[in-house]
Amino acid sequence: MSDAVKLQLGEDGVLLAVMDLPGRPMNVVGDALMQGIAQAVERMADPAVKGLVLTSGKADFCAGGDLDRMSRWTRPEEPFETSMAMKAELRRLETQGKPVVAAINGHALGGGLEIALACHARIAVDDARLKIGQPEVKFGLLPGGGGTVRLPRLIGMQAALQLMTEGADLSPQKALALGLLAAVAPNRDDLLAQARAWVLAHPAARQPWDEPKFRFPGGDSRSPAMAQLWTVAPSVASARTWGNLPAVQHIMSSVYEGGLLGFDAACEVESRYFAACAMSQASKNMIGTLWHQFNALKKGASRPAGQPAVKVRKLGVLGAGMMGAGIAYVAAKAGLEVVLLDSSQEGAERGKAWSQGLLDGAVRKGRSTPAKRDALLALITPTTDFTALSGCDLVIEAVFEDRAVKAEVTAKAEAVIGASAVFASNTSTLPITGLAQASARPDHFIGLHFFSPVDKMPLVEIIVGAQTSDATLARGFDFVQQIGKTPIVVNDSRGFYTSRVFATYLMEGIAMLKEGVHPRSIEVAGQQAGMPMPPLALQDEVSLSLSLHVAEQTRKDLEAEGRPVTEHPALSVIRDLCALGRVGKKAGQGFYDWPGREAAVDAGGVVGSDKSEKGEKGLWPGLAERYPVAAQQPEQRELMDRLMFIQANEAARCLEEGVLRSVADGNIGSIMGWGFAPFEGGALQFINARGVGAFVERCRELAARHGPRFEPAVLLVKLAAEGRPVADR
Repeated sequence: MSDAVKLQLGEDGVLLAVMDLPGRPMNVVGDALMQGIAQAVERMADPAVKGLVLTSGKADFCAGGDLDRMSRWTRPEEPFETSMAMKAELRRLETQGKPVVAAINGHALGGGLEIALACHARIAVDDARLKIGQPEVKFGLLPGGGGTVRLPRLIGMQAALQLMTEGADLSPQKALALGLLAAVAPNRDDLLAQARAWVLAHPAARQPWDEPKFRFPGGDSRSPAMAQLWTVAPSVASARTWGNLPAVQHIMSSVYEGGLLGFDAACEVESRYFAACAMSQASKNMIGTLWHQFNALKKGASRPAGQPAVKVRKLGVLGAGMMGAGIAYVAAKAGLEVVLLDSSQEGAERGKAWSQGLLDGAVRKGRSTPAKRDALLALITPTTDFTALSGCDLVIEAVFEDRAVKAEVTAKAEAVIGASAVFASNTSTLPITGLAQASARPDHFIGLHFFSPVDKMPLVEIIVGAQTSDATLARGFDFVQQIGKTPIVVNDSRGFYTSRVFATYLMEGIAMLKEGVHPRSIEVAGQQAGMPMPPLALQDEVSLSLSLHVAEQTRKDLEAEGRPVTEHPALSVIRDLCALGRVGKKAGQGFYDWPGREAAVDAGGVVGSDKSEKGEKGLWPGLAERYPVAAQQPEQRELMDRLMFIQANEAARCLEEGVLRSVADGNIGSIMGWGFAPFEGGALQFINARGVGAFVERCRELAARHGPRFEPAVLLVKLAAEGRPVADR
């Protein structure tokens, strides 16, 4: 007997089944939950039972499948049989002869939505924060509990494909408009009342697909109306994924083939494709990193133990440019009082106006209200007066990447803030230990590296300086989570982790250009390998002038330390284009011509754009004159390997040198920080998936052809000799 579903028969004859999986914060689909649903179905045979309302005793309806269990599967029979067993129980639920309503009180995702789809109607609480969707593709999977069979039969093939292949969430209102819900309710009490009323009003309820004259909304796979969809959809998916995510292809195949078959046969086809997904390397990579490692970080794996939790009440932000304005916005959104300080009142006001622009847009789209907008804006105080920082628990400087400027604002801020307050730098490259020399309290000094645009990018890289205390690190970690971001923790180094490894991708692409590789081949290689943007276009986003400034600052620092300086072959190209005024998107010209575009990345950021496209960008025709294309072009696989192996190898060096504190920080940081191919599971999992020995061998091949920068990290050579994977030490 399972106690995962509690049953209560009402006086009206409606059986209330409450999913409440013991020992778990959320309901997840597994043997215990499905046994509970099976017991509810058995109870419905009682003549006193008129129908069933299925809901949840937890905050959410059901979060989806048990990914912990899935990660342990080693044979394709396991996912196939598990999928078929779930569908057998759900089939009994929808065909037992009495009405069933899903009363969705919270998120219904993945397998949770599939359970709801097996009910004859779905009603949800009308809360815009409630998420309904099939996000399995984000873990390299497809809906294996009947989702690819029921969803197209309910809302049509095109809408179902879009929902499943994109993994996007729907609000209750959108789900209602799509036909996924029968109704919405203002609160839980009304939700249950509506669900009971539906049961009593539909005593002979049947699923649409069980009706004798059922037809797919919009047509099935044979329908001429669907011919264009099936002509275009595969090529669109291939262009979007470059064939790197098998789950997308398998979802389309399952829907198409299911549209040619009866319900039960379609379910078996789905289970076969589900097994193929579950056994794929992409799925194993994504579950390992984006589930296990990500959740470990969220639970504080990188946070120092024994430190009390502390919340920031008042935040100071120095510099009201794009980064500073973005930090002020996300902090105010989390309910913090923010002092936004700039060198001029006009600049400070402009920084606050950036938040107003975002909020005005949210109001126009119905995602917020004027009252909520005004309340949030009231939390941000623009000023030029450093005394306004008094009472701040944390101050973050987001000024230009210049040591002298940063030292000046550090001293001015520390003269005002309390002795226990933490000072943080948002620098993307300058070592924190060096910046902390300007601080009177280096143990209270830390790096908090945000990514641009701050309101969209989910990661913050926390940098621990030589004298940063555990208490300071804990406060920085807690602040990052307080504002809804994901923290990774790294030790101090030039470029830290994200900027250092990210730069190798850009520089390798530019080095290829210098060698005579066709620029279009370079760009395609980046996207084909799974990166969100190609290297030359991304360098334009970051700006060539910023990269040149960082390189020059690095050279000066190394020379001052008496250390050797080796210039990367790409740097001469950057210097050349900067001399021509082609400094990147902010100038409308770099490797590309950017008609009507402005930069969306400033000195503190790494990647991202929040500006709308005002014209089609195109590679600058003059590149061919300055960097003639060689007659003999390399194979595309060679280009892809160069772009990806250079990143993964540098990530391994960061682990070797102790810059990275854990493999999870390295993998999550690479995916969320600069968009390293998610299906690879992160920069370090990229190595493990290929085998450390094979990775080392390929690095040596690349080094022989392209230079010593590809020589494998010493750590990897050692691990290869020992036959061990990259793992925490």
